[in-house]
Order: sequence, then structure tokens, then C-alpha cells
Amino acid sequence: MGIFDILTLAIFAGLIVLFLQRSIEPTEHKDHLWQYLIAACGCAVANYAGNKGYPLIAVGLIVANLAFITYVLKPFPKFPLR
Repeated sequence: MGIFDILTLAIFAGLIVLFLQRSIEPTEHKDHLWQYLIAACGCAVANYAGNKGYPLIAVGLIVANLAFITYVLKPFPKFPLR
């Protein structure tokens, strides 16, 4: 297993946990299933690029995927500053 396999698998596992957590919460979130599909495909494409010998493209895709997850899915709760 290469480094891109491990990184993308870890991101995908976190994505699964986030989806399962939000699917059982009583509060309604504004995220949709297609948003998780985009993030999962981002992991797959980044892993493919890394395994085919394009590490700069793979790193860029991983960073873009993490930015998408953070911006669109908002996995981190907001903490009020007092």
C-alpha cells in the first residue's frame, strides 16, 4: 500500500463516519447524498493519479477534496467564542 492509498482511504473512512453520524442525528443537515459522492470520487481520482505516477496532481486533488469536505459538508461543529 502506498501513501496515496492510505491517505485517500483515511479520508474516505472519515467521510463514511460523517455520513453515518448525520444519518442518525435528529437534527436536519443541509447536506445531500450527491455531495458525499463528489467527495468519494475525489478520493478515487486522487488515489488513481497517485498510483499512476502523478504525485503533484494527487496532492492537489487531496487538498481540493479536503477543502470541499470542509467547506460544503462542514464536519466540524461551530464553537461559540466567549
